[in-house]
Amino acid sequence: MLFLAILILTIICSYFLPWWFLAVIAFATAWFFRKNPGISFFAGFSGVFIAWTILALVKSVPNDNILATRVAHLFQLPNWWLLLIVTGFIGGLVGGMSALSATLIRKAFAKG
Repeated sequence: MLFLAILILTIICSYFLPWWFLAVIAFATAWFFRKNPGISFFAGFSGVFIAWTILALVKSVPNDNILATRVAHLFQLPNWWLLLIVTGFIGGLVGGMSALSATLIRKAFAKG
């Protein structure tokens, strides 16, 4: 459930809000769902990874991957799809660390 909430909210909010808002989304949903740290990190990482990869594909496929190919060559990557994986990985780390932070902060302030 945490994974789906992060995935859906990230996809919806990415059209209206800045990129860094995914950290707020992952933090708030992990705070609300109260999972253990491992599940929170994995849900945040995978939710944002998949969301950013889907959003990058939606932007890249209509123009026949021209810009993605040029940016991949700029970063000396062999293929445009490898750039999508790197992009998803960076977003996933932000989402995973944010969800993990929410869980650990909640545990630190829990009573008893």
